[in-house]
Amino acid sequence: MSSSAKSKKMLTLIPLVLMVFTSVYGFNNIPRSFYKMGYAAIPWFMLSGITFFVPFALMIAEFGTAFRKEKGGIYSWMEKSVGPRFAFMGTFMWYASYVIWMVNVASGLWVPVSNAIFGKDTTQSWSMLGLEGPKVLGILGIAWILLVTFTSTKGLDKIKKVTSIGGTAVILINIFLWLGAIAVFIGNHGQLAQPITGLSSFTQTPNPNYIGDIVAALAFVVYAIFAYGGIEAVGGLVDETANPEKTFPKAILLSGAIISVGYSIGILFVGVFTNWSSVMSVENVNLGNASYIVMSNLGYSLGSAFGASEAASMAMAHGVARYVGLSMFLALSGAFFTLMYSPLKQLIEGTPAELWPGKMGQIKNGMPVNAMWIQAGIVCVMIFLVAFGGNSMASFFNILVSMTNVAMTLPYMFIAAAFPYFKKKAEIEKPFVVFKTQGAVKIWTAIVLLTVGLANVFCIIQPALEGDMLTTMWSVAGPIIFGAAAWVMYSRYENNMKSESSKESTEKTA
Repeated sequence: MSSSAKSKKMLTLIPLVLMVFTSVYGFNNIPRSFYKMGYAAIPWFMLSGITFFVPFALMIAEFGTAFRKEKGGIYSWMEKSVGPRFAFMGTFMWYASYVIWMVNVASGLWVPVSNAIFGKDTTQSWSMLGLEGPKVLGILGIAWILLVTFTSTKGLDKIKKVTSIGGTAVILINIFLWLGAIAVFIGNHGQLAQPITGLSSFTQTPNPNYIGDIVAALAFVVYAIFAYGGIEAVGGLVDETANPEKTFPKAILLSGAIISVGYSIGILFVGVFTNWSSVMSVENVNLGNASYIVMSNLGYSLGSAFGASEAASMAMAHGVARYVGLSMFLALSGAFFTLMYSPLKQLIEGTPAELWPGKMGQIKNGMPVNAMWIQAGIVCVMIFLVAFGGNSMASFFNILVSMTNVAMTLPYMFIAAAFPYFKKKAEIEKPFVVFKTQGAVKIWTAIVLLTVGLANVFCIIQPALEGDMLTTMWSVAGPIIFGAAAWVMYSRYENNMKSESSKESTEKTA
């Protein structure tokens, strides 16, 4: 081993846990979960941590270590474990999840903008060219996509500085939530805004849409799984970990416990200053603005708990909403400029060049420029169809969030399904092994697949059972459209390769 390798500082348990935590833990998941389920969201986070986060993160770690020298990312993992068609389908679905994320965020981006400017969400009253509500947000979303694509294709990377500023600001929001809730708890002499009336508070939701509906409750698991998103990044950390065989599994178990508890305490803290019936059941509250309403209410509750006047408490509410709005806008903007090209570039560079027709796979200024404009066109069409097909702001955001959650969790099923094939291939060197027997591999793969698969099924059918066919249709439409596109692209590539091979053999025999 070289002296430079020896001198390289390796990750120990606590730094590794912190890296996993910061990659996965997301502020928005807390208020949105409270909005949907109240305290009853907590057991689902615990269950999803045990049946999804921990086993899947360990699978990712085994894949990442075995294929640490491959440049194709998850495509290489699945291609060498199962086969190229399966790998392309899974990788394309992974990429498609980011396209649907763009559809969601480009339209929802204006809620933090409204909070930053006005101190509250006024998007429902916005009008432009005779259009109102979701249609206005859709048009603004399309304009945003075109602006970001144009800027990104120029190869400008200065905008990435926004990411670090926004990320720091969002970390401060989490700290403010915890400290603010504790202060309100002390100021109100231990009285909770959302009372805990025994075990039933953690099993029965205050949301009337979920009361007595087991399908709706099981559908919430998708939100919990989505809240653990980002664990794909841990695969590359094994090589940087000291004594990985012992340290890495401990870090995953510990970080899984900390993240589950962190989400659970966060939801509890929201209940310290937020009464579900009086704050979250108001007509204008939806999944798009729930986070800002919760944090605005924290500002108001801080003032009230310590004897401030109504005007002063309202001023605090608007001040907090402005800060949260600005922070989230900066964070989402930074993410947008990165995700506009990064997943697409990884998909193109990780897969065979012949898969991409014409000049689609061409790289200019380090960017897949032509593919980015095609991507922008697809995103804009989807935004237009969703914005002009919904009936209300609440249903509009329900559709967007459901689409995103389903699309971003489906690729996990492809990766998990490839894991048993990966383990059976003795020719693949496996320097890091957690699942030591085929029995353990089969059991944990089945648990992960059932958790993600059933959660998605319930998430898709639950709106339809309540008469909301539009949300169900769009939740299914995204994966089906992109899955079909991947199948057609690969079939075209396969036929081209066969015809070229046939042509070459004919020329040799001539």
